[in-house]
Amino acid sequence: MRADMMPDSVLPAESDFSCAAVVVAGGASRRLNHVPKASLSDGTNTLLDCALEAVAAASPRVVVGPESLPLPSGVLRTREDPPFSGPAAAIHAGLECIAADCERSQVPLPDWCLILGVDTPRIAPAVQQLIAVARGAEQTATATPSPTDSEAPNDSEASAGFWGVSEGIYQPLVGIYRFEAIRSVFSTGTTDASVRSFLRRLNPAAVEMSAADTADVDTWEQAQALGYTTSLWSSY
Repeated sequence: MRADMMPDSVLPAESDFSCAAVVVAGGASRRLNHVPKASLSDGTNTLLDCALEAVAAASPRVVVGPESLPLPSGVLRTREDPPFSGPAAAIHAGLECIAADCERSQVPLPDWCLILGVDTPRIAPAVQQLIAVARGAEQTATATPSPTDSEAPNDSEASAGFWGVSEGIYQPLVGIYRFEAIRSVFSTGTTDASVRSFLRRLNPAAVEMSAADTADVDTWEQAQALGYTTSLWSSY
């Protein structure tokens, strides 16, 4: 299904909002008996399709996962090093891939970056929430005069992004962050590390989201509940 046919699946059209996206798609899927999450389909779309459609207008988009993942034209691919070393390492790899692509293309780095797991098939409305709050922050920063040194917030108060929270549970792989800030935070020490420990350094503001929108697939029971039970490929 094309992204322009998906409701609430695209970023705002305003050209002044610069946003990339990293889709984390290379986990071991242990609770799914190692069946790749990205491959699970409802008969129309795979989980990977849903994630890419949710961020269809982000540029660049990068999927962090193995070479065997089928990707549409224009979507970048990279892999955490070493493979299966965790989502923090995957985020680092994705951010560096975006930076390298911008350098090759001789275009500026994006202002913002969406971070998304591959296992949330109904995530498009939540992505729109993140875009809206990031745009609001951008507009506020543009409209507000720069504070003096005495008025400026200290590092512990300043926020460099937003992450989702649903029914009191924070969603580290449903977020949007200022690109240079998150790239700096994830620059070293990410192998087998906690994603939340890195993201907390950005002091992200919470965005309340629907549990239906953020429902993820970690087990076969969850896959059944969401209708994603058919694997289109058996391994990475």
